[in-house]
Amino acid sequence: MLSNSSKYAIKAVLYLAVNSSPKQRILAKDISVPTNIPKAYLSKILQELSRHHIVSSLRGPGGGFYLSDENRAISLLEIIRVIDGGYRLTSCMLSLKDCDEEHPCPMHDLVGGTKAQFVENLRRTTVNDLVEDIAEGRSFLPL
Repeated sequence: MLSNSSKYAIKAVLYLAVNSSPKQRILAKDISVPTNIPKAYLSKILQELSRHHIVSSLRGPGGGFYLSDENRAISLLEIIRVIDGGYRLTSCMLSLKDCDEEHPCPMHDLVGGTKAQFVENLRRTTVNDLVEDIAEGRSFLPL
């Protein structure tokens, strides 16, 4: 359901949430290795996230990327929408153009409710929620 780009974006944002602050900014090249995201690809993702105020950045000497308190309050759904647009989460599993509630594809009823619940969970879950889970040991992120 999530593109590699969205997975990379979420992983990079979580890395920043755990390791950065307004006073401790991180360069894309220093995020690439621990997150296993190709540097050039990561730079483009971070620039796009910065352009949409998902992450904060500062140019010049001592610059880099970081998360502010406002960035940490952003939902996972917002990150995915910036990277993939809204279509990926709402599109048909079989990529049929006309699939909807009134004209369902053969798989529509198998995933429709599950997909809707997943999207709702993404909408309700913030970056900070996941950081708290990591900090409290309920989940892990190899960093």
